[in-house]
Amino acid sequence: MLKILLFTLSIFSCAAFAERATTILISIDGFRWDYIEKHDAKNIAKLAKQGVRVTKLWPQYPTKTFPNHLSIVTGLKPIHHGIVDNYFCDKKRDECYKMGMGKVDSSWISGIPLWNLVKMHGYKSAAYFWPESDARINGMTPDYYYHYSKQADYKNRLNEIHNWLKLPKSEKPLFVASYFSLVDTMGHGYGPDHEKTKEAVQFIDGLIGDFVATLKKDKIKVNLVLVSDHGMTSVEPSKAVLLEDLDIPEDWTIKNSGTRVSLYALGNKSLKKGVLIKQLREKAKGRYDVLTKAQKLQLNGGESPRIGDIILQAKAPIVFMGRGKHSYYGTHGYEVTPDMAAFFVAHGPAFKSGLTITQASNLEVYPTLSHIMGLKPLNKLDSKGENLMKLVRK
Repeated sequence: MLKILLFTLSIFSCAAFAERATTILISIDGFRWDYIEKHDAKNIAKLAKQGVRVTKLWPQYPTKTFPNHLSIVTGLKPIHHGIVDNYFCDKKRDECYKMGMGKVDSSWISGIPLWNLVKMHGYKSAAYFWPESDARINGMTPDYYYHYSKQADYKNRLNEIHNWLKLPKSEKPLFVASYFSLVDTMGHGYGPDHEKTKEAVQFIDGLIGDFVATLKKDKIKVNLVLVSDHGMTSVEPSKAVLLEDLDIPEDWTIKNSGTRVSLYALGNKSLKKGVLIKQLREKAKGRYDVLTKAQKLQLNGGESPRIGDIILQAKAPIVFMGRGKHSYYGTHGYEVTPDMAAFFVAHGPAFKSGLTITQASNLEVYPTLSHIMGLKPLNKLDSKGENLMKLVRK
C-alpha cells in the first residue's frame, strides 16, 4: 500500500519539478538570533533584507544540538523523534544513546526526515553533514551524503553542493541539507561576545556570500534557508558545580554535564530516588533546579522512557563540570530563553521579499519547506508552520 501511495505521489508531483528550485537548508550551529548585527554578518544581513527573516527562531528543550537538528528536519518534538538529548538512556531498552549512534542503529530515531520525504515523493536528496543524516532512517539515506568529519574543509562542502546543483535534472537533488559547526565551537570556547566568535561568524558569512555569488553567476536559482539549532550564552567557569561534590551514588547512571544532568536508575528499581532528590536539592543553593515531575512534563512536552529519572537543570551562567575538566566560556542547553534563541533567514523564488517576523518555532521549518517543495507530509507533525508560512509566496 505504501509503495502505491509513493508511486501516486511521485506521478502527481513530477510534472511540476522542472519549475521548482532546489531547497538548500544550511545550519550554522550555535548562531544566536542577534549575531547578524552583533557580529556584522553582512552577507546574511543582505539575504535577510532581500528575502525573509525570523528574528527569533525558538528551539526545543533541551536547547542542545542533536535534539534540535532532528526537530528541524522531522518537524517533531524531541520526545517524538526520540533524540531527547545529546546523550541519554532508554529505560525500556536498558540501553544508552550517544551523538551519531543512528549510523549503526537507526531504531533510536523516529519520524521522516526531509531528505527521506523527498525520496518518498520520487526525487533526489542530499546532505553534506547534518546530525544523523547518515543513519538509515525509514530504511534509507539521502541519495548523496557524507559521514561526518569535523576536519572537512568548509569551502569544499559548498563546492560539492554547487556540483550537485549542476547535475542533470534527473539526478539533481530537490533538497540539500548542510551543517557548519565553527560558530558553535568558538562560542563554547570563548563566549558569545568574544572576538574569536565574531571572526567565526564573519568567516561563515563570507562563505555564504561567495556561494550566493557563484550561484548567481551560474544562473542557478535556489531557495536558500539558513537556520541555527540554538543560541549561546556566557558561562562563569569559576562558579561551576562540580559533579563530584554532589555525591551521586555509583548505582546511578549519569548522562551529560554542562547545563543539564540526567540520572537513570537503569536495571535497579530499589534505588532510593526520593532520598537522592532531597540531597541534591539541599546542595543546589540556587545554582540549579531538580526538576519536579510537572516541570519535566512541561519542558519535554510529555513523558518518555528516555527522560531521566532525575534531571538537574543549571541556571545561567552556572554549569556542571567534572573536577579538572577544561573550562569554557559559553554554552547552551538551558531552558528556552532569549539567549537560547536561534535565527532563520531565507531567500529565493518561494519566499517573499523584505519581510521580517518576530518569532517562530523550529518545528515550523519542516511543514514550510515541505510546502515550498510541493511535498505532502506522510506522518503527523507537531506544527503546521503557522508563522513561517507567512513568509512564503502564494
